[in-house]
Amino acid sequence: MTAPADPPADPPVEPPADPPVESPADRPVEPPADPPAEPPGGSRGPGAGPSGQVPGVRLASARGRWILLTTVLGSAMALLDSTVVNVALPAIGEDLGADLAVLQWTVNAYLLTLAGLILVGGALGDRFGRRRIFVLGVVWFAAASLLCGIAPNAGVLIAARALQGIGGALLTPGSLALIQASIRAGDRGRAVGLWSGLGGVGAAVGPFLGGWLVDGPGWRWVFLLNVPVAALCVPVALRHVPESRDPRAHGRFDVAGAVLAAAALALLTYALIEARSGSPLVPAAAVGGVLLACAFVYVEHERAHPMVPPDIFASRQFTAVNLVTLCVYAAFGGFFFLVVLQLQVVAGYSALASGAALLPTTVLMLLLSARSGELGERIGPRIPLTVGPLLCAAGMLLMLRVGPDASYVRDVLPALLVLGAGMVTLVAPLTTTVLASVDPGRAGLASGINNAAARAAGLLAVAALPLLAGMGPEAYRSAEQFDAAFDRAMPWCAGILVAGSVLAWATVRTPAPGTPYPRPQCRTQCAVTAPPLEPPGAAER
Repeated sequence: MTAPADPPADPPVEPPADPPVESPADRPVEPPADPPAEPPGGSRGPGAGPSGQVPGVRLASARGRWILLTTVLGSAMALLDSTVVNVALPAIGEDLGADLAVLQWTVNAYLLTLAGLILVGGALGDRFGRRRIFVLGVVWFAAASLLCGIAPNAGVLIAARALQGIGGALLTPGSLALIQASIRAGDRGRAVGLWSGLGGVGAAVGPFLGGWLVDGPGWRWVFLLNVPVAALCVPVALRHVPESRDPRAHGRFDVAGAVLAAAALALLTYALIEARSGSPLVPAAAVGGVLLACAFVYVEHERAHPMVPPDIFASRQFTAVNLVTLCVYAAFGGFFFLVVLQLQVVAGYSALASGAALLPTTVLMLLLSARSGELGERIGPRIPLTVGPLLCAAGMLLMLRVGPDASYVRDVLPALLVLGAGMVTLVAPLTTTVLASVDPGRAGLASGINNAAARAAGLLAVAALPLLAGMGPEAYRSAEQFDAAFDRAMPWCAGILVAGSVLAWATVRTPAPGTPYPRPQCRTQCAVTAPPLEPPGAAER
C-alpha cells in the first residue's frame, strides 16, 4: 500500500525567517523620519509639515494680516533705529557732555555687533525656529533700547547700543524669512511687496520722526519708542505666527568665526577712533585687529561649517560686487553720519528740519527702486553699478555748497536729489547681481554676506572719516571747525565712490544672453546703511 503524498508538509519547511530578512528600504510605508525631524523639545507650530514649513497661510485671511503686521513691526524697529539715531547725535553729545569719539561709538557699537552676528542670527532661526529667534530678538532689542533711553552716561549708552546690535542681528534675518515660511506661495510676492513698501515708508518717516522726538520729548525717546512697538509685536507673533525651521540645518555654529570677526572689527574701530589721542594702546589695537582678521580667514578655511564659506568667493562676480559694496556703503556710512551734524551744527537746522531735509533720497528710492531693478535686468548690472556711484559722488560734492545759513532749495535739495538718483540707480541692481552670482540655493548666504560687508564698511568709515578729515574731539561744537572738516571729508567720500565705479566697470560682467536673472524679493529698497537682506531661496522665486 502506497503511502499518500504529503504536500502540506512542504510549506512549513519554508524558512520562516524570510519576512524579517526583508530590507527596510523595500518597505514603501512607515516613514519614521517625521517625528525625529523635529528637534527635541521643539515645536513646529500649528500646521507645520515634516520640512518645518507650514502649508501656507492666505495673506487675505486675518492670520495672514497679523503675520504681515508682526514682520513689519519687527523690521521697523531695526530700520528706524538705523535712520533716526544720527539725527539725535548733537543732542546726545550736548546732554552727556560727550566728545566726537562718543558720537562715533554711539553709531559704531550698534553696527559692530550687528555686522558681526547677523549671519549667526539667520542660522539660529533656521536651526531653532524662526519665530522663536525673531521674538527673542525683538525682546532683546527692546530691553537694550530701554537701557539706551535711561543711560546716565556715555559708557552705559555705548554698551546698550552694542546690546541693541545683538538684538538686531537676531530679529533682522527673521523678519522676511517668516513671510517666506508662513505665507502661501501664491500670496508671497504680494506679501513681500507690502512688507517692503511699508518698510520703505518707515525709512522715509524715520528721520522726520527722530527729529520731532529730539526737538520735543528729547533724544531718549528715539530709543524708548521701541518699547511699546515690541510690546505689540511679541504677543501678535506668539499668537498668530506659526513656527518654522529648516530641517537641513545641521552642524555646529561657527562661534569662533563670529567672535573673531567682531573682535577684529572692534579693535580696528578703536584704533581709528582713538588714533588722535596718542594712546599707546592704539598701535597695539591696530596690529591686533589685523592679526584677528587673518585668524578669521584661517578659521573659515579650516572649519567644516564656516560662517563665511571661502568657496563662495570662487565666483569672480560675487567677489567683485562685494568689493563695490564696500566702497559704496563706506561712503554712505560716512556721509550720513556727518551730513546731519553739518546741517545742525553749521547750517543751523533743528533736529526736525535736518531729519526732514534727508527725505528726498529715501522717497526717490521708495518710488523708483523697483523700476531701477527692472532696468538693471534688461541692460545688465555693469552700467548701473558704474553710473550710480558717480552720481552719488557728484551729490556729495554738491553738499560742499552747504554752509552757514544755507538755503534748502538752492543748496541742500539739489545735492540730495542727485545723491538719491545715484542710490536708485545702483542699489537694486547690486542686490540682484549678488543673487545672480551664486547658485540659487546659496542666495540667502550670499545676501547675508553682502549685507554684513556693507555694515562693516559703514562701521569703519564712521571711525576713519573724521580722522582723515582732521576732526578734533570738540570739532562738532564749533560751526567753523566742523564746516572746514566737512569740506575735507566730502572729497574722501566722493573718491571712494569713484573707486567703486571704476572697480565695477573693470570687474562686473553682464550675464550671457538667456541666463536666468533672479528677481530679489525686496523690490522696494530704501535702506541707506546696507543692501536689503534676502532670505534663502530668494533667487528661486
